[in-house]
Amino acid sequence: MFLLVIVLNSRGNVNLVLSKFLEIDVRGATVINSHGMGQLLSDDMPMFYPLRRFISGADHTQENHMIMSVIRTEETLNRAIKEIQNELNLNQEGSGIMFVLPVLQIHGLANPLKKEENPS
Repeated sequence: MFLLVIVLNSRGNVNLVLSKFLEIDVRGATVINSHGMGQLLSDDMPMFYPLRRFISGADHTQENHMIMSVIRTEETLNRAIKEIQNELNLNQEGSGIMFVLPVLQIHGLANPLKKEENPS
């Protein structure tokens, strides 16, 4: 199992990602509003304001949206990553980031809608 984490700098892209998840039977995700390092530093210490654009690629106050989803199989994970990469350009400065972590144990995860073959 895997934890897919996506941090987006645009609220409009959150619904796009969640819709793609549903299309490939990723049934659960948690969305958390967050703030980046550059914004927090520049808000609390004005001398760091010029660093905001350098650190985050953004020159205005913004709220980020972190989407986290536990995905059972590598096949589904790869489909999710491919769909997101097809829709979003995360290589564009200030757009967001996506990364994957292994999940060693899970308790309370819902059963998939579709029967999966050989979950790892």
